[in-house]
Amino acid sequence: MSKLIPVSLLALGLFTVTFAVNLQAPLYDAYAAESDVGATEVTVAFAAYVGGLMPTLLLLGGLSDRIGRRVPIALALILGVMATALLVLAPSWTSLVIARLLLGIGTGLATTAGTAYMTEIFGVDRAKNAALIVTSATSLGFGGGALATGISLGVQGPTLLPASYIALFLVAPVLAVIALGLPRIDKPKPVSLLRLPVFPACTWMFGAAMALAWSTTGMTIAVVPLELAANDLGGWTGLVIFLAIFVGFLCQPIARRMTNDRALALGFVLIPLGFLVLLVGVWLKVLAFVLVGTCITSAASYGFTYLASLAEVSLRAPDDRARATAGLFVYAYFGFSLPVIASGALADMFGLLSAMLMFAAVQITVTAIIVMTWKRAAVPPVAALDAGIGT
Repeated sequence: MSKLIPVSLLALGLFTVTFAVNLQAPLYDAYAAESDVGATEVTVAFAAYVGGLMPTLLLLGGLSDRIGRRVPIALALILGVMATALLVLAPSWTSLVIARLLLGIGTGLATTAGTAYMTEIFGVDRAKNAALIVTSATSLGFGGGALATGISLGVQGPTLLPASYIALFLVAPVLAVIALGLPRIDKPKPVSLLRLPVFPACTWMFGAAMALAWSTTGMTIAVVPLELAANDLGGWTGLVIFLAIFVGFLCQPIARRMTNDRALALGFVLIPLGFLVLLVGVWLKVLAFVLVGTCITSAASYGFTYLASLAEVSLRAPDDRARATAGLFVYAYFGFSLPVIASGALADMFGLLSAMLMFAAVQITVTAIIVMTWKRAAVPPVAALDAGIGT
């Protein structure tokens, strides 16, 4: 079988798994209204995704090493269908929490197995190409689900069964069956089913950058839509979430031509810059600034930082790619969840705009600390040469 076929089918499967993750985002306010809850509860439901994903990464990141890559991907597709069906059958805040938990488990299974599988198809010498396909497919999925639901609601009007949900119900089960029929390239290892993630040496800055970048994306997906809705701009939520991820996808070919360190450094500059522009847009109620700021943060989060980090850990852990990927996403999803929950609580106490201002202040401070620590840890070539001469 040509590599193009399994690569395409695997990419489509990963796209669909992540498509389901933010599919329900434009309906957050509707589910909150059904249960009469506030911003804190909405952000808790949003972050429940990490409650399902994190244990999967921590305990089952190497599951596919034991049972093969195909079954976890197929299971992730079915979990996406189950989660979305629950929201249709019993729309409420409680159902949203459970659905997000299931989606988190599915994402944890699919991203670890899928990254390792894609690298095995391409070959170790083309690990960065494999990482590009994975990041492209998942970036399009994360953003595409929200956009599809936003468009569906725009065409259909208010409904709790948008056409985007129906599309998932039709496509995902078929892809689950196809995933089980993909060629088996890996050789299952007689290892424990419960395997902790791996954190390759000298990659902490990539993990920290992912945490910082994805905390910004989390704010854009969970908190910014609440502020848009409060300003009668809720109809733009799907586009904002799509741009929060899609622009990063467009930047990935540029990031691929850069060294991982340079891509990471550029990400550190763009993360706070983008959020500040977005914040000005929310403050002044200028939608154009919100969209431009979202695009800049997207370039950082899902473009330069995501690709550089995923490629780096794959290269540094050739024998443990699934577990190393799990380790990277542990960083990322801590950032994706905890700041968002804290911001939701602050929003209920002080207002959404004040919560966003506090997040921006912390974000800039943490970025400066990480960059300074990284620069101090890097030994300049001249200094290294002098040290060698002196010994």
